[in-house]
Amino acid sequence: MKNTLCIVSLLFCVSLSIAQEKKSLNIQRTSNPPKIDGVLDDDAWKGLEIANDFVQFRPEMGVPETAETRTEVKVTYDDDAIYFSAYLYDDPSKIMSQFTSRDNFGQNDFFMLILNPNNDAQNNTMFVVFSSGTQADAVATLNNEDFGWNAVWDSAVKINDDGWAVEMKIPYRALRFENQDIQTWGVQFHREFRRDRSRYTWNPIDATKGSTGLYHGELTGIENIEPPVRLNLYPFASGLVNTFDGDTDTDLNFGLDVKYGITENFTLDATLIPDFSQAGFDNLVLNLGPFEQTFSEQRQFFTEGVDLFNKGNLFFSRRVGGGPSAEIELNENEDFVDYPNDIKVLNAVKVSGRTKKGLGVGVFNSITEKTDVTIKNSITGATRQQTVEPFANYNIIVLDQQFNQNSSISLVNTNVLREGNFRDANVTALIADISNKRNTYNIDGQVKMSNLNLSDGTQTGYSSFFAARKTHGNLRYSFYHSYADTKYDINDLGLQFRNNFNNFGADVWYQTFEPSGKLNNYSINGYFNYRKLANPNTFTGTNFGFNYRAQTKNLNFYRFRLNIEPGKQYDYFEAREDGKFFIYENVVSAGGSFSSNYNKKFALDIEFNAATLFEDGRDLVSYEFEFRPRVRISNHFLLTYGLELNINNGSRGYASELNEEPVFGERNRQILENSISANYNFNPFHSLNLVFRNYWDTVRYDDKLFTLLDTGRLSTNEGITTSDLDENPDVNFSTWNLDLSYSWQFAPGSFLTALYRNQLFNIDDNSNDSYRESLSTLFEQPIQHTFSLRLQYFIDYSNIKSIFTKKSS
Repeated sequence: MKNTLCIVSLLFCVSLSIAQEKKSLNIQRTSNPPKIDGVLDDDAWKGLEIANDFVQFRPEMGVPETAETRTEVKVTYDDDAIYFSAYLYDDPSKIMSQFTSRDNFGQNDFFMLILNPNNDAQNNTMFVVFSSGTQADAVATLNNEDFGWNAVWDSAVKINDDGWAVEMKIPYRALRFENQDIQTWGVQFHREFRRDRSRYTWNPIDATKGSTGLYHGELTGIENIEPPVRLNLYPFASGLVNTFDGDTDTDLNFGLDVKYGITENFTLDATLIPDFSQAGFDNLVLNLGPFEQTFSEQRQFFTEGVDLFNKGNLFFSRRVGGGPSAEIELNENEDFVDYPNDIKVLNAVKVSGRTKKGLGVGVFNSITEKTDVTIKNSITGATRQQTVEPFANYNIIVLDQQFNQNSSISLVNTNVLREGNFRDANVTALIADISNKRNTYNIDGQVKMSNLNLSDGTQTGYSSFFAARKTHGNLRYSFYHSYADTKYDINDLGLQFRNNFNNFGADVWYQTFEPSGKLNNYSINGYFNYRKLANPNTFTGTNFGFNYRAQTKNLNFYRFRLNIEPGKQYDYFEAREDGKFFIYENVVSAGGSFSSNYNKKFALDIEFNAATLFEDGRDLVSYEFEFRPRVRISNHFLLTYGLELNINNGSRGYASELNEEPVFGERNRQILENSISANYNFNPFHSLNLVFRNYWDTVRYDDKLFTLLDTGRLSTNEGITTSDLDENPDVNFSTWNLDLSYSWQFAPGSFLTALYRNQLFNIDDNSNDSYRESLSTLFEQPIQHTFSLRLQYFIDYSNIKSIFTKKSS
């Protein structure tokens, strides 16, 4: 810790503050706000200062805009909103306009507005308007953009003979700012030409160092505006019909989501009666590894506005309402009647915001329902109830102090309380992300402590992470150390695949920021990792390799990689038993990918990876091929097909148990996945989407089974057969998912969504079946059909208040 403080002090002592010259735009109030229709003839736009002279920063820095493709932006405001107009000169035949869903950039030219009312270079609100008229928005902090955040604002686009025009109205309810008589906001304008992916900004950006937020200009002249009462209501109604194996269930749900501005800078988000019936299917795969299988979050409430709660990576939102936490011991001849896959979320609340002085505060709280399961004796028919998940409370508190426009120190605490004799959990972390004022070096430090209240006492564990990085110029490097003891456990509310590690690593990479030859840019990254257990302090493995990425001037992407694990590698987790380890040697893997220019009607993604090892008595052949063509049939219709084939023959790993000892096997594995994605967007407000996926996976051991010796090697005696085991380890695993959805935004922030989906699933030990035979077996399984309809309406309290005010006057 002393060494860390010395390094931090040294960095700040040797750093010099270099003032970034900022452009300034003085804006004027209007008494007659413009009509948002894309026609810039309103009186409100006359006589205003113009933000112009945009400069390119990608792919080449410092290139000024031309007269034929110049950009002119004007800004005005009133008591309710701030308004922007942009005229983007161009040849209209070259403007790319693809209709997409919200937040999907697609193949579009776009105009981006970035506002920072605190003018602190770290907390930005982004509003994007595409040439097709579709919107995107996000909140952004240092190197993090959260497009899960959605605001309600207005925009319009018009294509003209000499370019295209944009008008935007950003209501103050979509922003957070303090109540001050005179204000100066940070602002930046981006314009991208999709045909060559060139990006221009109003205030120039130096891409070689620092985050882009450091290069904002300023909006001046904002006077006497008051933050509105930020109360937004989202009442909804949803209906669900679900059929499976002859049974039909229906559900009708009414609920309310609320967003309320507690103060100028702090907002409360609440889902009072949650409804997650339209969350997508998880892409199930066969998991043969020692660690749990996880999936990404698809519930909107848990993906929106969670940047503060993700500090320190202690929050894995799928834990809230995830599977039961209790381990149930069944008696002889007992089985579950209906074991739940998830737990009902009763409500969830988020409070977050940041003061003018850079102190961010976040509080998350959610409550889940007590859940029982019925257990039945197959002989006597007797049943009993047992709780698999008690009434539980999930809580997070985050304090994050930003400073220096590029640094922060955070304190995070997560807490899970379960009613009754169930485990409780608490995790606390101190996190520092510090850069010097010149944005040339960065230090990332984390110290974490977990506490579990178990039936037999308290378990306390510790973890730490430290990294030092050079963050400027073409040549960069970093060093890191990560540690976790055997008792460190955050999995009640976080996600941690394993503990007990003491790892060291170093990276060096070279990247370009200017085009050269046939390339727009490229990067070469080399790395080295040295891994140990924390307890006992023993070596487990090492690896090194490199990655190469490049973008050509015709917008094709290439990537190559090589990874080498030399000598003996010691896996202490594959055996699923403490103290046992498995040795493998000299693994080499390599791969590459190609992605063609998405601007073309037909584009193609191809990826190939291969691996083998050099070890006496071993013969491993592993390769993976992915083929993903995409056709933009029109600017409304995009069709993508995906084929993935994975062959892994000769790998070894845990297969089963015999006499309470792990049994390993040498297996041949084959994975085939087909997927289709079809998106038809009628306009920015109507869309029809189809997603299909079929996943097939077979694992065959052919009685090549071994016991694991204390030396980490496998026995040469191959006397074990499948018949010796309680269950056949061979697997034939297949799934089928189809989602068809229609979405209509019939008013700002208001949606009608219809969804139909079906699902098939099968797992057995017929590993010799062909794909055709497996597909036939899959179609013999009961199919799940789900149809749901959801109506959500947006209500702004300020609009309601103004209506009654006008009536009373």
